[in-house]
Amino acid sequence: MTRSLYPLALGNFAVGTGMFVTAGLVEPIAHDLDVSPAAAGQMMTVFALSYAVLSPVLAAVTARLSRRTVLILAMVFFVAANVLSALAPTYTLVLVTRVLAAVGAAMFTPTASAVASALSPPERRGRALALVMGGVTVAAAIGVPLGTWLGATEWRATLWAVAGLGVVGLVGVLAFVPHLRLEASNRIRDRFAPLADRALLAVLLTQLLMFAAAFSAYTYLDSLIDVPLPAVLWAWGFGAVLGNHFGGRLTDLYGPRRMILLGLAGATLLMALAPVANLALPVALVWSFLWGGLGWLVGPSQLYRTVTAVPGNVPVALGLLSSSQYAGLFVAGMAGGLALEWYGRAGVIVLSSVIGLVALLFTLATYREAVPVR
Repeated sequence: MTRSLYPLALGNFAVGTGMFVTAGLVEPIAHDLDVSPAAAGQMMTVFALSYAVLSPVLAAVTARLSRRTVLILAMVFFVAANVLSALAPTYTLVLVTRVLAAVGAAMFTPTASAVASALSPPERRGRALALVMGGVTVAAAIGVPLGTWLGATEWRATLWAVAGLGVVGLVGVLAFVPHLRLEASNRIRDRFAPLADRALLAVLLTQLLMFAAAFSAYTYLDSLIDVPLPAVLWAWGFGAVLGNHFGGRLTDLYGPRRMILLGLAGATLLMALAPVANLALPVALVWSFLWGGLGWLVGPSQLYRTVTAVPGNVPVALGLLSSSQYAGLFVAGMAGGLALEWYGRAGVIVLSSVIGLVALLFTLATYREAVPVR
């Protein structure tokens, strides 16, 4: 089982790097394409919106295919789109290629989670999901800071590197992931049928609010801090890796509810304390590490909560979870950009903190009973 999961994590590493690294390249992209930093931040926003909208549609279109075939097609598309992004000469064309990259990502990540769930026994499901999604957090820890450093003077070089990572992920899928078919409808309306389940709908809204809160600040972090950005991204990323790792284990031990509430409360408090990061670099590193760790502590618990909420329709439910996550990223990019333009860094910090508080209160109100760990 584990041998099959590592290539899925590797593919998510490529997808995560391609998604999040644009947050560290806002300034060089803005300078090169002659747009404002807020406009450059919309590269992530366009990617996120495209992912959120297309994920259920693509899941329906590919429902009858082997999951291995879907993973291969997804990574081929993702690699090709990043090559086009690196070659695109104008801001408009770059945005179009980010839509194409989102197509590959929207097929890969939900499918990888569904395969991980199908291959793992219930008592190890939290750890299996954490391992596969760990590729995204490792991207935050390693891929994003390295991509930010690489793209400081030539941001297109970073996208070439992301395409290379995608090729490595593709090779891993070809070599180690078995053919696997999961029962799922190929009708688009059936992809939205689980939304009638109130328990799942609560999970999805928590996911949307959680990502909107965190990434309204993360996307424009370069405008919020006065200390070196790559160092802060390193600290945030390593915190995210540890949070995801221990989040999976703690979910298996204590159930998802405690981890979700702990992570949301801690991350919201740290977002409100963002101004302390400008006191000194060591303070910024500790703050960023804790923020990333507590924020990503929630990830495996949300995946586990989704699987247990709709056990008979796991692939569709995980696809909807990914869509809600990227819908949150879309809200974050739009709202964070407007807050930055209108109210500066204080506006972004207040916005992210308020959304985080809403996410915490909403979860307290809608997730009263812990889901038993099987």
